[in-house]
Amino acid sequence: MKREQLWMPVILLFLAVSTASAQTYITIDAPGAGSSQGQGTFPQNVTNTGVVFGYFVDPSGVLHGFIRSSQGNYTTFNVSGAGTGSGQGTMPASINFFGSITGVYIDADNVSHGFIRTANGNVTTYDAPYAGTGAGQGTLSYNINFWGEIAGYVFDSVNRAHAFLRSPNGSIFTYEGPGAGTGAIQGTGTAEGIGLNLEGAVAGAIIDDSSVLHGYFRLADGTFVVINAPGAGTGPGQGTDTDGISDDFTVPGVYYDSHSVSHGFIRYPDGTLIEYDAPCAGTSSGQGTLPEVFNLRGVVAGPCTDSNNVVHGFIRNTDAVITVFDAPGAGSSAGQGTFPDAMNDENWVGGNYLDANNASHGFLRIP
Repeated sequence: MKREQLWMPVILLFLAVSTASAQTYITIDAPGAGSSQGQGTFPQNVTNTGVVFGYFVDPSGVLHGFIRSSQGNYTTFNVSGAGTGSGQGTMPASINFFGSITGVYIDADNVSHGFIRTANGNVTTYDAPYAGTGAGQGTLSYNINFWGEIAGYVFDSVNRAHAFLRSPNGSIFTYEGPGAGTGAIQGTGTAEGIGLNLEGAVAGAIIDDSSVLHGYFRLADGTFVVINAPGAGTGPGQGTDTDGISDDFTVPGVYYDSHSVSHGFIRYPDGTLIEYDAPCAGTSSGQGTLPEVFNLRGVVAGPCTDSNNVVHGFIRNTDAVITVFDAPGAGSSAGQGTFPDAMNDENWVGGNYLDANNASHGFLRIP
């Protein structure tokens, strides 16, 4: 359960802080994953039954999908049409109750396309309207809900983003958020993994003509609610982004202040918005708190980058208690560390960690 930014590359609560007590950690290395810099295993989510899915990067830099059962058995898969060069391949992004997975595959021309893979392995591929056909362009299929609706966005021929919704029958319509910019790396995007709820509401970010981010959610009837955290900066690359949207319309997310430091926020259904920082967060540009996932209990997790640019995991519970943790084996140099980006409703937290050689390994942290 996590969000996706369009570029790849208030009330301050009293925070009670705890340190991580004894937990069970499981390391996840998909068969065939490489062990050099930029290679390895990248889990994308963990279900309530303990199934983990994601992708791995092999020794040639090619991406492949994987599913790990709760017993530790692996299934790997590649979408037909996925490229076999470095940086190409198959990247799952979201799973629903029935085990259907949606995601992205990158072809031999480095163009992205959407796919849906059912639990029995049948795959459907598609391209949304406006999707460009040049390298770095195409369809990004990022969310699937209980009903089989899909939400994501496309980069068009000028690299502008347009959000879309795909119905279970395959029909697709696109939409633009209010104030969306019309230049490259501007427009309307969606969160990743949990950006689409049962009611068909979509959460994401709008990047305006000044390249400032504004969070939003769009109701199924087309109504937009725009979210700007009070502490958000107004310069390029600054502003407010969302992680997703729950079925009760709680929206967690991140904002970037005027110094490009990241901070967490939660917007509740009544419109109340709180901001918070993990205790491990640094205060310089590129550092801070970066929520990535949340669950139905209202627990939030993600990475935080400290003053030495080392990354740690954090979990914020519903009482605003924040626990900081490091996956065993995580490196301790700048850019290395622990990157949570998956969580189920039992508070199992997953993600990946970068070791001292900058290779990626998946992990599960089980309370």
